[in-house]
Amino acid sequence: MPDDQLLAQLSAQYGLGEAYYDHRGEYRKFSNAARSAILLAMGVDLHPNAERKTAHKTLLPRVRVCTHEDLYCDLHLEGLPADSVIQVSVQTETGAGYSGTQRVDQLAQLEAGVYRLSLNAELPLGYHQLNVSVAGQSASCALIIAPPRCHEPEVIRQGQRLWGVSLQLYTLRSANNWGVGDFADLQTMIPELARQGCHLIGLNPLHALRPADAAQISPYSPSHRDFLNVFYISVPSIPEYAGSQAVQTMVNNAQPQLQVLRSSSPVDYLGVARFKFQVLRLLFAEFHRNELAHNTPRAGAFHSYVQQQGEALRRHALYDALDQYFSTQPGHHWGWRSWPVQFHDLHSVDVQEFARTHATQIEFYMYLQWLASDQLAATQKLARECGMSLGLYGDVAVGVDPNGSEVWSNRRLYVEGVAVGAPPDPLALKGQDWGIPPQHPFELQRQAYQPFIQMLRATMRAVGALRIDHVMTLCRLWWVPRGMEATEGVYVHYPLDDLMKLVALESVRNQCLVIGEDLGTVPDAMRHAMERFALYHYKVLFFEKGFDGQFKPPHDYPQRALAVVTTHDLPPFKSWWQGDDIALRERLQMYPDAATQQQVLHEREVDRRLLLLAMTRTGLWGWHEHQPLPEYSFALMRAAYLYAGLSQAALLVIQPEDLLGMTDPVNVPGTSVQHANWQRKLSEDLSVTLQNKEVQEMLHAMGRARLGEHPNG
Repeated sequence: MPDDQLLAQLSAQYGLGEAYYDHRGEYRKFSNAARSAILLAMGVDLHPNAERKTAHKTLLPRVRVCTHEDLYCDLHLEGLPADSVIQVSVQTETGAGYSGTQRVDQLAQLEAGVYRLSLNAELPLGYHQLNVSVAGQSASCALIIAPPRCHEPEVIRQGQRLWGVSLQLYTLRSANNWGVGDFADLQTMIPELARQGCHLIGLNPLHALRPADAAQISPYSPSHRDFLNVFYISVPSIPEYAGSQAVQTMVNNAQPQLQVLRSSSPVDYLGVARFKFQVLRLLFAEFHRNELAHNTPRAGAFHSYVQQQGEALRRHALYDALDQYFSTQPGHHWGWRSWPVQFHDLHSVDVQEFARTHATQIEFYMYLQWLASDQLAATQKLARECGMSLGLYGDVAVGVDPNGSEVWSNRRLYVEGVAVGAPPDPLALKGQDWGIPPQHPFELQRQAYQPFIQMLRATMRAVGALRIDHVMTLCRLWWVPRGMEATEGVYVHYPLDDLMKLVALESVRNQCLVIGEDLGTVPDAMRHAMERFALYHYKVLFFEKGFDGQFKPPHDYPQRALAVVTTHDLPPFKSWWQGDDIALRERLQMYPDAATQQQVLHEREVDRRLLLLAMTRTGLWGWHEHQPLPEYSFALMRAAYLYAGLSQAALLVIQPEDLLGMTDPVNVPGTSVQHANWQRKLSEDLSVTLQNKEVQEMLHAMGRARLGEHPNG
């Protein structure tokens, strides 16, 4: 282990923090052992006598991200005469060119050998290339010009406050799906939701999982974030389905099997996968025989999609084909790390030979991505046509499965030997280790942020709003060294200003509002950046309290926010009120000790009383603090939602689990196999729930609350 001075120097150089304030406000220093382990994982030689080369200072940086307010680039010019002439040109993404010259002595000198080059041309927003030549040297860098703020829809800028629902798509029940909620289920509900005043539908991350392993189900541990989970394809909606009598006969004969899949809860992912992929392969054969072979317009649409998605799609489909192939071989296979070592490198001779001999299999997985993309786009189109101001509200996961496609196709970007997680907080008092690898911040810059840009484009393409899970990842991430507890993690910092500007640029280009999930330990730099770039906050009723412990009144909520009563990581309202979640965590042995559990029980009792007082002050409930607490009721849940609905927050979403009075949570943070996360379905078909008079009255009252009218007035 290096001495303290060397460790501090290396930690500062590579963006590792020294300490942080935890959720209780206590100052905690990171251990030398944890920081050393992380530096080693980043490839840093910790030996005291190691030769440490000074970083080579290039003429231009690899990438420069700026706005029109800071349109400059710093140059490294060593030992040049003051009258040296610099040739400057910019090639824009549309092909336009700008050029000019400047002398070295006309530039502002920042320090020895470092000069600031101002770019005075009328450059548009977007992705350009800056070229510089001087004294026989020449260099280029990616020049990215971003807007100052993210996109905000006109209806919100005019002061309207909208409400919607937030769904886990796989939980939807219907008489038509094949055991897991799909895009057709979503399309069926949209007209009724829109009629009742809904303007947005929040969804769990729709990122691609691994088709070869249907048991890997967490939407927050995807195989690749740039592509879609093909489980959500509605098979009967595929044009090839209508034209295949053989497939329809097979499906009709399988109705008893499908009925079992529909009625089961939790989702039978393995059963759904077996049947769904069997039919999808038959439909792809139909597509190949009737469309591709005859170069029809539908074949042309497929080829256009493949061309537009480019090499990234080919690599992802190649991964899925390899994963499927090895899943059928002897032994247990769970992603690329379990494949023979010669297949770990996508550029290897063996991988390229596989691609040549399995071209049809690769094309099948590209076909599935095309179908999913087309159905998702059609869903958003329907939502907007039905009058929803935002339509779909997407969610982007903070990281990816270490065994999945995204890591395999860009291994240099991901750091092995550590995992992303979170320090202890009220949701997970032992901290969290999510088992997903972090991106190396220096390598991300070296790649000119292209992986981050592509992820933003892919996730914003078919939604009107996007939630960035654990938005603090743009500023810092909690890295947990392998073999250490989640409590022993260290914060590693990322280029916040650059990443926020890229979010703003893609937000404006895609006309997509951005919401940052800023729960937990949020550094001040992140809060300031969210305000500066107009990222919306994520406000959970259970957590919105003042310094005095009282629940914040509705008028204290910020306007740029999405308000919720509860989330997929929290218990449904009924469970919270009854304390079922506390009992569940006790059964799962999630409390460090009995004293902590008793403290949580006491805090919940206080919170229930304070919430009743807050709702009473707002005229939504009638209760005196000396009265006993009421039992759970639909009316009580309604009052809590209307309290949030009266807030100044521009957006609010309702969880269907609360409309149904469910208690089992979607996910228990800090667990994996201990609780059946990401599996249980809604207790009934949501389209039936929406016809319930009590539910319709609540949604009507929510519409009034969002207009600023008191629903009981």
